[in-house]
Amino acid sequence: MAKGHRVTVKLKSSESPYMYHVKKNKQNTTERLELKKYDPVVRKHVVFKEVR
Repeated sequence: MAKGHRVTVKLKSSESPYMYHVKKNKQNTTERLELKKYDPVVRKHVVFKEVR
């Protein structure tokens, strides 16, 4: 059975301890993810960065 290139990564909020769990294709996206998403703790959109 072949393993895929998709891995689950954690995105941590820049303003609170809240985290999202998302999947990314490690072959196409080698650098760390940085997305703007909704943070329910501070109730606004903030930058989320990939953590290891």
